Amino acid sequence: MKKDLPENIVEDVAMAVVLMGETPEIKNWTVYLINLKDEPISNVLISSKGYGEKDGKMVKTSVLRHFLGDMEAQSFSGVEAIDPQVFGLTNEYWLSYYIEGTIYDKKFIFLPESIVDENLIRIPLVNKPGVMIR
Repeated sequence: MKKDLPENIVEDVAMAVVLMGETPEIKNWTVYLINLKDEPISNVLISSKGYGEKDGKMVKTSVLRHFLGDMEAQSFSGVEAIDPQVFGLTNEYWLSYYIEGTIYDKKFIFLPESIVDENLIRIPLVNKPGVMIR
């Protein structure tokens, strides 16, 4: 059963919502997967969705699936552009990948209103401001 499965712990992999650029009218944001490991990861698959309450109504976004393939050690890859209008929702990214034939998976959750200027840090490898979950 579930207790018999190995506990494959995800370490040194992060999801980040990164500010790519801005004009007085709009800010452009992109979601990145960051491999901080000293080894490559393969068959990277991410599903993303948003959900929560907006204007007093429950809202769900479409579930999107992104296949990134293989990622080298100490690298990053763009997952999707993200609209600031969904920052008020819970934004969930479910990551799975393989290392030497062993599967790993982890859920990354950006809570509502967590992607704000006060929470911005310099994102490693990408070298731009953003919010990161490890």
